[in-house]
Amino acid sequence: MSKTLFQKIIDREIPADIVYEDDDCLAFRDVAPQAPTHVLVIPKKPIASLDELADNDATLLGHLWLVIRNLANELQLADGYRVVVNCGSDGGQTVDHLHFHLLGGRVLSWPPG
Repeated sequence: MSKTLFQKIIDREIPADIVYEDDDCLAFRDVAPQAPTHVLVIPKKPIASLDELADNDATLLGHLWLVIRNLANELQLADGYRVVVNCGSDGGQTVDHLHFHLLGGRVLSWPPG
């Protein structure tokens, strides 16, 4: 199985503007931002999508949400932000590696599109 784009970023085979890293996850700026702040938060464990989460991934998932909360604070998104997870092709997922979009820095309309 070939590596995903995100796995290549984790492995430092492709450069990225990394804003956070720990043993379990990596966060980096999106190359095609949809808001002034657009950061992707990904687990280092290769999980293809939300549908592929296992029950024993609960601790990892909780950690990712706390990282997102902390990044929103550090990136000064006090006026609000949105977290988006795309799942499957109809949901807009283009990379088969679970990832969370942290978007902020402007008013975000609804519905998203």
